[in-house]
Amino acid sequence: MTQPAIYKEGLHPSLMSETATLCVAVIPQGEKKSFPLYWLLVPRNVLEADGKVSKNMLKDIKDVLSDSLCEEVLVSEASDRESWLKRFQDEGIEFFAERQFLPGVTDNLAHTVEEALGLKQFSCQVKVASGRGFLYSSELKKDAKKITDSAIYRDYHPLTDRFVIHQTSAKPESLLTFPKVSLPEKPEVKCIDLELEDEQLEKLSKYRLLALNLDEMKAARQYFRLPKTREDRKAHKLSDTPTDVEIEVIAQTWSEHCKHKIFNAKITHTDATKPKDARVQTITSLYKTYIKDATKKLSQWRKDLLSVFEDNAGVVKWDNETAVCFKVETHNSPSALEPYGGALTGILGVNRDILGTGLGAKPLFNTDVFCFAYPSTALAKRPKLLPPKAILDGVRKGVEDGGNKSGIPTVNGAIFFDPGYRAKPLVFCGTGGILPLTCLVNDEVKDAVKKHTRAGDRIIMAGGRVGKDGIHGATFSSESLNEGSPMSAVQIGDPFTQKRLLDFVIEARDLGYITGITDNGAGGLSSSVGEMATFTGGANINLD
Repeated sequence: MTQPAIYKEGLHPSLMSETATLCVAVIPQGEKKSFPLYWLLVPRNVLEADGKVSKNMLKDIKDVLSDSLCEEVLVSEASDRESWLKRFQDEGIEFFAERQFLPGVTDNLAHTVEEALGLKQFSCQVKVASGRGFLYSSELKKDAKKITDSAIYRDYHPLTDRFVIHQTSAKPESLLTFPKVSLPEKPEVKCIDLELEDEQLEKLSKYRLLALNLDEMKAARQYFRLPKTREDRKAHKLSDTPTDVEIEVIAQTWSEHCKHKIFNAKITHTDATKPKDARVQTITSLYKTYIKDATKKLSQWRKDLLSVFEDNAGVVKWDNETAVCFKVETHNSPSALEPYGGALTGILGVNRDILGTGLGAKPLFNTDVFCFAYPSTALAKRPKLLPPKAILDGVRKGVEDGGNKSGIPTVNGAIFFDPGYRAKPLVFCGTGGILPLTCLVNDEVKDAVKKHTRAGDRIIMAGGRVGKDGIHGATFSSESLNEGSPMSAVQIGDPFTQKRLLDFVIEARDLGYITGITDNGAGGLSSSVGEMATFTGGANINLD
Protein backbone atom coordinates (compact mmCIF):
# COMPACT_ATOMS: atom_id res chain seq x y z
CA MET A 1 0.00 0.00 0.00
CA THR A 2 1.12 3.55 -0.68
CA GLN A 3 1.54 5.80 2.34
CA PRO A 4 0.06 9.31 2.22
CA ALA A 5 2.73 11.96 2.00
CA ILE A 6 3.79 13.57 5.27
CA TYR A 7 5.41 16.95 4.78
CA LYS A 8 8.12 17.27 7.43
CA GLU A 9 8.32 21.04 7.02
CA GLY A 10 4.53 21.42 7.19
CA LEU A 11 1.57 20.80 4.92
CA HIS A 12 1.55 21.17 1.18
CA PRO A 13 1.63 24.92 0.35
CA SER A 14 -1.74 24.71 -1.41
CA LEU A 15 -3.37 23.66 1.87
CA MET A 16 -1.69 26.10 4.25
CA SER A 17 -4.45 28.72 3.91
CA GLU A 18 -7.21 26.18 4.60
CA THR A 19 -5.97 24.35 7.67
CA ALA A 20 -7.42 23.57 11.07
CA THR A 21 -5.56 22.85 14.28
CA LEU A 22 -6.98 19.99 16.33
CA CYS A 23 -6.01 19.64 19.97
CA VAL A 24 -5.95 16.12 21.42
CA ALA A 25 -5.89 15.39 25.17
CA VAL A 26 -5.15 11.86 26.40
CA ILE A 27 -6.77 11.75 29.86
CA PRO A 28 -5.80 8.91 32.22
CA GLN A 29 -8.36 7.26 34.48
CA GLY A 30 -8.13 8.02 38.19
CA GLU A 31 -6.18 10.98 39.54
CA LYS A 32 -5.33 13.43 36.77
CA LYS A 33 -2.55 15.90 37.57
CA SER A 34 -1.05 15.97 34.09
CA PHE A 35 -1.65 14.35 30.72
CA PRO A 36 -0.30 14.37 27.13
CA LEU A 37 -1.47 17.05 24.69
CA TYR A 38 -1.06 17.05 20.92
CA TRP A 39 -1.79 19.64 18.24
CA LEU A 40 -2.57 18.29 14.76
CA LEU A 41 -2.46 20.61 11.76
CA VAL A 42 -4.80 19.15 9.11
CA PRO A 43 -6.63 20.35 5.97
CA ARG A 44 -9.95 21.85 7.03
CA ASN A 45 -11.84 19.99 4.31
CA VAL A 46 -11.25 16.62 6.05
CA LEU A 47 -13.40 17.68 9.02
CA GLU A 48 -17.15 17.20 9.28
CA ALA A 49 -19.49 20.09 8.47
CA ASP A 50 -19.71 21.00 12.17
CA GLY A 51 -15.90 21.08 12.48
CA LYS A 52 -15.64 17.73 14.25
CA VAL A 53 -13.44 14.80 13.22
CA SER A 54 -14.88 11.79 11.42
CA LYS A 55 -15.23 8.40 13.12
CA ASN A 56 -12.39 6.92 11.07
CA MET A 57 -10.06 9.81 11.86
CA LEU A 58 -10.94 9.63 15.57
CA LYS A 59 -10.24 5.88 15.56
CA ASP A 60 -6.78 6.40 14.04
CA ILE A 61 -5.97 9.12 16.57
CA LYS A 62 -7.05 6.91 19.48
CA ASP A 63 -5.16 3.88 18.16
CA VAL A 64 -1.89 5.83 17.90
CA LEU A 65 -2.09 8.07 20.97
CA SER A 66 -3.95 6.16 23.68
CA ASP A 67 -4.65 2.92 25.51
CA SER A 68 -8.42 2.43 25.31
CA LEU A 69 -8.47 0.42 28.55
CA CYS A 70 -7.17 3.18 30.80
CA GLU A 71 -7.23 6.45 28.84
CA GLU A 72 -9.89 8.74 27.39
CA VAL A 73 -9.29 10.91 24.32
CA LEU A 74 -10.69 14.44 23.90
CA VAL A 75 -10.49 16.05 20.44
CA SER A 76 -11.52 19.62 19.64
CA GLU A 77 -10.34 22.48 17.50
CA ALA A 78 -7.52 24.15 19.43
CA SER A 79 -9.33 27.48 19.63
CA ASP A 80 -12.63 25.93 20.74
CA ARG A 81 -12.05 24.04 23.99
CA GLU A 82 -14.54 25.67 26.35
CA SER A 83 -16.18 22.29 26.88
CA TRP A 84 -12.88 21.00 28.28
CA LEU A 85 -12.68 23.86 30.78
CA LYS A 86 -16.29 23.32 31.84
CA ARG A 87 -15.58 19.65 32.47
CA PHE A 88 -12.44 20.43 34.47
CA GLN A 89 -14.35 23.02 36.54
CA ASP A 90 -17.04 20.45 37.37
CA GLU A 91 -14.27 18.14 38.61
CA GLY A 92 -12.98 20.76 41.08
CA ILE A 93 -10.14 22.05 38.90
CA GLU A 94 -9.57 25.80 39.09
CA PHE A 95 -6.69 26.16 36.62
CA PHE A 96 -5.76 24.28 33.44
CA ALA A 97 -2.25 24.84 32.05
CA GLU A 98 -0.79 23.74 28.74
CA ARG A 99 2.87 23.33 27.89
CA GLN A 100 4.23 23.33 24.36
CA PHE A 101 7.71 23.54 22.85
CA LEU A 102 8.69 26.98 21.62
CA PRO A 103 8.66 27.27 17.81
CA GLY A 104 11.81 25.71 16.36
CA VAL A 105 12.70 23.50 19.36
CA THR A 106 13.15 19.86 18.31
CA ASP A 107 9.99 17.84 19.05
CA ASN A 108 10.98 14.17 18.81
CA LEU A 109 7.65 12.82 20.04
CA ALA A 110 5.77 14.80 17.40
CA HIS A 111 7.95 13.38 14.63
CA THR A 112 7.24 9.86 15.89
CA VAL A 113 3.48 10.50 16.02
CA GLU A 114 3.54 11.88 12.46
CA GLU A 115 5.21 8.71 11.25
CA ALA A 116 2.84 6.47 13.23
CA LEU A 117 -0.20 8.21 11.73
CA GLY A 118 1.32 7.74 8.29
CA LEU A 119 1.73 4.02 8.91
CA LYS A 120 -1.94 3.90 9.96
CA GLN A 121 -2.88 5.29 6.53
CA PHE A 122 -4.21 8.45 8.20
CA SER A 123 -6.81 10.13 6.01
CA CYS A 124 -4.80 13.28 5.28
CA GLN A 125 -1.47 15.03 5.46
CA VAL A 126 -0.72 16.00 9.03
CA LYS A 127 1.81 17.97 11.04
CA VAL A 128 2.07 17.30 14.79
CA ALA A 129 3.27 19.21 17.86
CA SER A 130 3.40 17.64 21.32
CA GLY A 131 3.06 19.02 24.82
CA ARG A 132 1.46 18.40 28.18
CA GLY A 133 -1.57 19.57 30.14
CA PHE A 134 -1.60 20.25 33.90
CA LEU A 135 -4.56 20.51 36.28
CA TYR A 136 -4.47 22.54 39.51
CA SER A 137 -7.33 22.12 41.97
CA SER A 138 -9.05 24.92 43.88
CA GLU A 139 -7.64 23.45 47.11
CA LEU A 140 -4.23 24.96 46.29
CA LYS A 141 -5.62 28.47 46.94
CA LYS A 142 -3.18 30.01 44.45
CA ASP A 143 -3.56 32.48 41.63
CA ALA A 144 -2.16 32.00 38.11
CA LYS A 145 1.08 33.86 38.85
CA LYS A 146 1.85 31.77 41.94
CA ILE A 147 1.19 28.58 39.98
CA THR A 148 3.49 29.74 37.17
CA ASP A 149 6.24 30.60 39.67
CA SER A 150 5.98 27.23 41.39
CA ALA A 151 5.79 25.32 38.08
CA ILE A 152 8.98 26.77 36.57
CA TYR A 153 11.65 24.08 36.05
CA ARG A 154 9.24 21.50 37.52
CA ASP A 155 6.45 21.51 34.93
CA TYR A 156 8.17 23.57 32.24
CA HIS A 157 11.51 25.15 31.24
CA PRO A 158 11.23 28.80 30.12
CA LEU A 159 14.05 28.45 27.58
CA THR A 160 12.37 25.64 25.65
CA ASP A 161 8.67 25.75 26.51
CA ARG A 162 5.56 27.88 26.28
CA PHE A 163 3.46 27.62 29.44
CA VAL A 164 -0.02 29.17 29.54
CA ILE A 165 -2.54 28.97 32.40
CA HIS A 166 -6.32 29.24 31.98
CA GLN A 167 -8.90 29.71 34.73
CA THR A 168 -11.59 27.10 34.15
CA SER A 169 -14.39 29.45 35.25
CA ALA A 170 -13.48 32.16 32.72
CA LYS A 171 -13.63 32.37 28.94
CA PRO A 172 -10.20 31.31 27.59
CA GLU A 173 -8.37 34.04 25.68
CA SER A 174 -5.00 32.50 24.80
CA LEU A 175 -5.42 28.79 24.12
CA LEU A 176 -2.30 27.46 22.43
CA THR A 177 -2.52 26.52 18.77
CA PHE A 178 0.01 25.03 16.36
CA PRO A 179 3.49 26.60 16.81
CA LYS A 180 4.64 28.61 13.82
CA VAL A 181 8.33 28.84 12.94
CA SER A 182 9.48 32.01 11.20
CA LEU A 183 12.85 31.82 9.44
CA PRO A 184 14.63 34.24 7.11
CA GLU A 185 13.61 33.54 3.52
CA LYS A 186 17.15 33.05 2.25
CA PRO A 187 20.26 32.92 4.47
CA GLU A 188 23.22 34.82 3.07
CA VAL A 189 26.92 34.01 3.26
CA LYS A 190 28.70 36.87 5.00
CA CYS A 191 32.34 37.90 4.75
CA ILE A 192 33.97 38.66 8.10
CA ASP A 193 36.54 41.46 8.17
CA LEU A 194 39.41 40.54 10.53
CA GLU A 195 41.42 43.71 9.82
CA LEU A 196 40.35 45.21 13.14
CA GLU A 197 41.95 46.70 16.23
CA ASP A 198 42.52 44.39 19.20
CA GLU A 199 39.45 45.56 21.08
CA GLN A 200 37.21 45.04 18.03
CA LEU A 201 38.67 41.55 17.45
CA GLU A 202 37.76 40.58 21.01
CA LYS A 203 34.25 41.99 20.58
CA LEU A 204 33.85 40.06 17.33
CA SER A 205 34.76 36.80 19.07
CA LYS A 206 32.28 37.53 21.85
CA TYR A 207 29.49 38.63 19.51
CA ARG A 208 29.77 35.56 17.26
CA LEU A 209 30.32 33.22 20.25
CA LEU A 210 33.65 32.02 18.81
CA ALA A 211 35.30 31.50 22.24
CA LEU A 212 38.66 32.58 20.75
CA ASN A 213 41.02 34.83 22.71
CA LEU A 214 42.88 37.78 21.21
CA ASP A 215 46.01 35.80 20.27
CA GLU A 216 43.88 33.21 18.48
CA MET A 217 41.94 35.88 16.61
CA LYS A 218 45.25 37.44 15.55
CA ALA A 219 46.55 34.06 14.39
CA ALA A 220 43.47 33.57 12.21
CA ARG A 221 43.90 37.07 10.79
CA GLN A 222 47.58 36.43 10.05
CA TYR A 223 46.74 33.23 8.15
CA PHE A 224 44.41 35.07 5.80
CA ARG A 225 47.10 37.74 5.28
CA LEU A 226 49.67 35.21 3.99
CA PRO A 227 50.49 35.63 0.26
CA LYS A 228 50.12 31.86 -0.32
CA THR A 229 46.69 31.89 1.31
CA ARG A 230 45.60 34.77 -0.90
CA GLU A 231 46.91 32.99 -4.02
CA ASP A 232 45.11 29.76 -3.13
CA ARG A 233 41.86 31.60 -2.44
CA LYS A 234 42.10 33.52 -5.70
CA ALA A 235 42.66 30.26 -7.61
CA HIS A 236 39.46 28.87 -6.08
CA LYS A 237 37.55 32.11 -6.75
CA LEU A 238 37.26 32.96 -3.06
CA SER A 239 37.43 36.46 -1.60
CA ASP A 240 40.44 37.61 0.40
CA THR A 241 38.12 38.04 3.38
CA PRO A 242 37.03 34.80 5.13
CA THR A 243 33.36 33.86 5.15
CA ASP A 244 31.32 33.38 8.30
CA VAL A 245 31.37 29.60 7.70
CA GLU A 246 35.19 29.56 7.56
CA ILE A 247 35.42 31.54 10.79
CA GLU A 248 32.96 29.17 12.49
CA VAL A 249 35.00 26.13 11.37
CA ILE A 250 38.21 27.65 12.76
CA ALA A 251 36.49 28.51 16.06
CA GLN A 252 35.05 25.00 16.41
CA THR A 253 38.37 23.32 15.56
CA TRP A 254 40.31 25.51 17.99
CA SER A 255 37.71 25.37 20.75
CA GLU A 256 38.60 24.07 24.20
CA HIS A 257 35.82 21.50 23.80
CA CYS A 258 37.49 19.97 20.71
CA LYS A 259 41.18 20.91 20.97
CA HIS A 260 41.61 20.54 24.76
CA LYS A 261 44.03 23.45 24.89
CA ILE A 262 44.30 23.49 28.70
CA PHE A 263 45.03 19.76 28.84
CA ASN A 264 47.71 20.20 26.15
CA ALA A 265 49.26 23.43 27.45
CA LYS A 266 52.72 23.87 28.93
CA ILE A 267 52.28 24.38 32.67
CA THR A 268 54.93 25.75 35.03
CA HIS A 269 54.30 25.41 38.77
CA THR A 270 55.92 25.17 42.19
CA ASP A 271 54.98 23.11 45.23
CA ALA A 272 53.11 25.56 47.48
CA THR A 273 53.54 23.27 50.51
CA LYS A 274 57.33 23.73 50.40
CA PRO A 275 57.89 27.43 49.64
CA LYS A 276 61.56 27.44 50.69
CA ASP A 277 62.67 24.27 48.96
CA ALA A 278 60.19 24.40 46.10
CA ARG A 279 61.60 23.90 42.65
CA VAL A 280 59.98 25.05 39.47
CA GLN A 281 58.52 22.17 37.48
CA THR A 282 57.37 22.35 33.89
CA ILE A 283 54.84 19.93 32.43
CA THR A 284 54.44 19.89 28.68
CA SER A 285 50.80 18.78 28.32
CA LEU A 286 49.05 17.09 31.22
CA TYR A 287 47.36 14.83 28.69
CA LYS A 288 50.53 13.65 26.96
CA THR A 289 52.56 13.36 30.17
CA TYR A 290 50.17 11.70 32.62
CA ILE A 291 47.64 9.96 30.38
CA LYS A 292 49.05 9.21 26.92
CA ASP A 293 52.64 8.47 27.98
CA ALA A 294 51.51 6.40 30.97
CA THR A 295 49.30 4.31 28.70
CA LYS A 296 52.14 3.95 26.20
CA LYS A 297 54.44 2.55 28.89
CA LEU A 298 51.80 0.06 30.03
CA SER A 299 51.00 -1.01 26.48
CA GLN A 300 54.26 -2.95 26.14
CA TRP A 301 52.78 -5.44 28.61
CA ARG A 302 49.22 -5.13 27.24
CA LYS A 303 49.14 -6.48 23.70
CA ASP A 304 45.36 -6.53 23.89
CA LEU A 305 45.24 -2.73 23.48
CA LEU A 306 44.24 -2.50 19.83
CA SER A 307 43.44 1.22 19.54
CA VAL A 308 44.14 3.92 22.12
CA PHE A 309 43.84 7.72 21.62
CA GLU A 310 43.38 7.25 17.87
CA ASP A 311 39.69 6.70 17.18
CA ASN A 312 36.37 7.75 18.72
CA ALA A 313 36.79 5.18 21.53
CA GLY A 314 39.42 2.92 23.03
CA VAL A 315 39.44 -0.66 21.71
CA VAL A 316 40.64 -3.72 23.67
CA LYS A 317 40.77 -7.29 22.35
CA TRP A 318 38.20 -9.55 24.04
CA ASP A 319 38.75 -12.89 22.30
CA ASN A 320 39.90 -14.14 18.90
CA GLU A 321 36.82 -12.76 17.17
CA THR A 322 35.71 -9.65 19.05
CA ALA A 323 36.94 -6.50 20.76
CA VAL A 324 35.31 -4.23 23.34
CA CYS A 325 35.15 -0.44 23.06
CA PHE A 326 34.70 2.17 25.77
CA LYS A 327 34.31 5.94 25.73
CA VAL A 328 33.41 8.55 28.37
CA GLU A 329 32.92 12.26 27.76
CA THR A 330 31.38 15.29 29.45
CA HIS A 331 28.42 17.50 28.57
CA ASN A 332 28.66 20.15 31.28
CA SER A 333 27.68 23.60 30.00
CA PRO A 334 24.64 22.45 27.97
CA SER A 335 23.41 20.49 31.01
CA ALA A 336 23.66 23.60 33.18
CA LEU A 337 21.51 25.61 30.77
CA GLU A 338 18.93 22.96 29.79
CA PRO A 339 19.58 19.83 31.87
CA TYR A 340 17.31 17.40 30.03
CA GLY A 341 18.38 18.34 26.50
CA GLY A 342 22.04 18.68 27.48
CA ALA A 343 22.23 15.27 29.14
CA LEU A 344 20.11 13.58 26.45
CA THR A 345 22.44 14.84 23.74
CA GLY A 346 25.47 13.91 25.85
CA ILE A 347 24.54 10.25 26.21
CA LEU A 348 23.43 9.96 22.57
CA GLY A 349 26.69 11.58 21.46
CA VAL A 350 28.85 9.07 23.30
CA ASN A 351 26.67 6.27 21.86
CA ARG A 352 27.61 7.59 18.41
CA ASP A 353 31.29 7.60 19.37
CA ILE A 354 31.06 3.84 19.84
CA LEU A 355 29.12 3.49 16.58
CA GLY A 356 31.84 5.53 14.83
CA THR A 357 34.74 3.42 16.13
CA GLY A 358 36.61 1.27 13.61
CA LEU A 359 34.15 0.18 10.94
CA GLY A 360 31.23 0.52 13.35
CA ALA A 361 30.91 -0.95 16.85
CA LYS A 362 27.58 -1.81 18.48
CA PRO A 363 26.77 0.05 21.75
CA LEU A 364 25.83 -2.38 24.55
CA PHE A 365 25.47 -0.35 27.76
CA ASN A 366 25.72 3.13 29.29
CA THR A 367 27.29 4.39 32.50
CA ASP A 368 27.44 7.82 34.12
CA VAL A 369 28.90 9.97 36.92
CA PHE A 370 27.19 13.22 37.95
CA CYS A 371 28.64 16.04 40.07
CA PHE A 372 25.97 18.42 41.44
CA ALA A 373 25.37 20.95 44.17
CA TYR A 374 23.25 19.64 47.06
CA PRO A 375 19.61 19.72 45.87
CA SER A 376 18.26 21.03 49.19
CA THR A 377 20.92 23.67 49.83
CA ALA A 378 19.62 27.26 49.87
CA LEU A 379 22.22 28.85 47.61
CA ALA A 380 22.19 32.36 46.24
CA LYS A 381 19.87 32.84 43.27
CA ARG A 382 21.33 34.28 40.11
CA PRO A 383 19.66 35.03 36.77
CA LYS A 384 19.70 32.06 34.40
CA LEU A 385 21.06 29.78 37.12
CA LEU A 386 18.74 26.83 37.54
CA PRO A 387 17.86 25.39 40.96
CA PRO A 388 20.15 22.44 41.88
CA LYS A 389 17.16 20.09 42.11
CA ALA A 390 16.03 21.04 38.60
CA ILE A 391 19.49 20.27 37.20
CA LEU A 392 19.64 16.90 38.96
CA ASP A 393 16.16 15.85 37.83
CA GLY A 394 16.67 17.02 34.25
CA VAL A 395 20.08 15.39 33.80
CA ARG A 396 18.91 12.09 35.28
CA LYS A 397 15.84 12.05 33.03
CA GLY A 398 17.88 12.97 29.96
CA VAL A 399 20.35 10.11 30.43
CA GLU A 400 17.50 7.70 31.19
CA ASP A 401 15.55 8.62 28.05
CA GLY A 402 18.62 8.65 25.83
CA GLY A 403 19.47 5.09 26.79
CA ASN A 404 16.05 3.49 27.19
CA LYS A 405 14.52 4.96 24.04
CA SER A 406 17.43 3.75 21.91
CA GLY A 407 17.59 0.30 23.52
CA ILE A 408 20.86 0.79 25.44
CA PRO A 409 20.54 0.17 29.22
CA THR A 410 22.33 2.22 31.88
CA VAL A 411 24.08 -0.43 33.99
CA ASN A 412 25.67 1.71 36.71
CA GLY A 413 26.44 5.24 37.82
CA ALA A 414 27.42 7.54 40.68
CA ILE A 415 26.54 10.98 42.06
CA PHE A 416 28.86 13.34 43.94
CA PHE A 417 27.53 16.44 45.72
CA ASP A 418 29.49 19.61 46.47
CA PRO A 419 28.52 23.33 46.56
CA GLY A 420 31.29 24.01 44.03
CA TYR A 421 29.13 22.52 41.27
CA ARG A 422 26.37 25.12 41.78
CA ALA A 423 27.04 27.08 38.59
CA LYS A 424 28.36 24.31 36.36
CA PRO A 425 27.68 20.62 37.01
CA LEU A 426 29.89 17.85 35.69
CA VAL A 427 27.99 15.31 33.61
CA PHE A 428 30.10 12.31 32.58
CA CYS A 429 28.39 9.90 30.15
CA GLY A 430 30.03 6.66 29.05
CA THR A 431 29.19 3.81 26.68
CA GLY A 432 30.64 0.34 26.15
CA GLY A 433 30.32 -1.57 22.90
CA ILE A 434 31.43 -4.61 20.93
CA LEU A 435 33.24 -4.80 17.59
CA PRO A 436 34.22 -7.77 15.39
CA LEU A 437 37.97 -7.98 14.73
CA THR A 438 37.42 -8.40 11.00
CA CYS A 439 34.79 -7.28 8.51
CA LEU A 440 34.16 -7.41 4.80
CA VAL A 441 35.07 -4.21 2.96
CA ASN A 442 34.30 -4.30 -0.76
CA ASP A 443 34.33 -8.13 -0.66
CA GLU A 444 37.72 -8.25 1.11
CA VAL A 445 38.31 -9.26 4.74
CA LYS A 446 39.77 -6.23 6.56
CA ASP A 447 40.79 -5.25 10.09
CA ALA A 448 37.55 -3.84 11.55
CA VAL A 449 39.40 -1.81 14.19
CA LYS A 450 40.91 0.44 11.50
CA LYS A 451 39.44 2.79 8.90
CA HIS A 452 39.91 1.91 5.22
CA THR A 453 38.72 5.13 3.61
CA ARG A 454 40.20 5.76 0.16
CA ALA A 455 40.20 8.60 -2.35
CA GLY A 456 37.09 8.27 -4.48
CA ASP A 457 34.82 6.97 -1.70
CA ARG A 458 31.39 8.57 -1.41
CA ILE A 459 30.53 10.64 1.65
CA ILE A 460 27.17 9.53 3.09
CA MET A 461 25.46 11.37 5.97
CA ALA A 462 22.75 9.39 7.77
CA GLY A 463 20.53 10.15 10.76
CA GLY A 464 17.98 12.74 11.76
CA ARG A 465 17.40 16.08 10.10
CA VAL A 466 19.87 18.83 10.99
CA GLY A 467 18.40 21.88 12.74
CA LYS A 468 19.68 25.15 14.18
CA ASP A 469 19.73 23.69 17.69
CA GLY A 470 23.28 22.81 18.71
CA ILE A 471 24.96 25.54 16.66
CA HIS A 472 27.89 26.95 18.68
CA GLY A 473 27.73 23.90 20.95
CA ALA A 474 31.51 23.38 20.84
CA THR A 475 32.45 27.04 21.36
CA PHE A 476 29.71 27.59 23.96
CA SER A 477 30.99 24.58 25.94
CA SER A 478 34.45 26.17 25.89
CA GLU A 479 33.31 29.31 27.75
CA SER A 480 32.13 30.05 31.26
CA LEU A 481 28.37 30.44 31.62
CA ASN A 482 27.11 34.02 31.50
CA GLU A 483 23.94 36.00 30.93
CA GLY A 484 24.40 35.81 27.17
CA SER A 485 24.63 32.02 27.00
CA PRO A 486 22.37 31.04 24.08
CA MET A 487 19.69 28.38 24.24
CA SER A 488 20.39 27.49 20.61
CA ALA A 489 23.73 26.01 21.70
CA VAL A 490 21.91 23.13 23.40
CA GLN A 491 20.97 20.40 20.96
CA ILE A 492 17.95 18.18 21.60
CA GLY A 493 18.84 14.59 20.70
CA ASP A 494 16.53 12.10 19.00
CA PRO A 495 16.94 8.59 20.48
CA PHE A 496 14.24 6.97 18.30
CA THR A 497 15.93 8.04 15.07
CA GLN A 498 19.34 7.12 16.48
CA LYS A 499 18.16 3.58 17.27
CA ARG A 500 17.22 3.10 13.63
CA LEU A 501 20.52 4.67 12.55
CA LEU A 502 22.38 2.19 14.78
CA ASP A 503 20.60 -0.80 13.23
CA PHE A 504 21.21 0.57 9.73
CA VAL A 505 24.95 1.09 10.32
CA ILE A 506 25.52 -2.38 11.77
CA GLU A 507 23.69 -3.99 8.84
CA ALA A 508 25.62 -1.89 6.30
CA ARG A 509 28.90 -2.80 8.03
CA ASP A 510 28.15 -6.52 7.88
CA LEU A 511 27.32 -6.22 4.17
CA GLY A 512 30.75 -4.66 3.53
CA TYR A 513 29.49 -1.23 2.46
CA ILE A 514 31.44 0.87 4.99
CA THR A 515 35.12 1.78 4.49
CA GLY A 516 35.23 4.27 7.35
CA ILE A 517 32.80 5.94 9.73
CA THR A 518 32.68 8.71 12.33
CA ASP A 519 29.97 10.85 13.91
CA ASN A 520 29.32 14.49 13.09
CA GLY A 521 30.55 15.59 16.51
CA ALA A 522 30.43 19.10 17.94
CA GLY A 523 31.20 20.76 14.62
CA GLY A 524 28.88 18.77 12.38
CA LEU A 525 30.34 18.14 8.93
CA SER A 526 33.41 20.25 9.68
CA SER A 527 34.26 17.69 12.38
CA SER A 528 33.35 14.44 10.63
CA VAL A 529 34.43 15.17 7.06
CA GLY A 530 37.50 17.02 8.32
CA GLU A 531 38.60 13.96 10.30
CA MET A 532 37.82 11.38 7.60
CA ALA A 533 39.52 13.50 4.92
CA THR A 534 42.86 13.12 6.71
CA PHE A 535 42.95 9.57 5.29
CA THR A 536 42.60 10.81 1.71
CA GLY A 537 44.27 14.22 1.72
CA GLY A 538 41.02 16.13 1.41
CA ALA A 539 37.40 15.90 0.34
CA ASN A 540 34.99 17.59 -2.03
CA ILE A 541 31.56 18.24 -0.56
CA ASN A 542 28.63 20.16 -2.02
CA LEU A 543 26.41 21.82 0.59
CA ASP A 544 23.68 23.02 -1.79
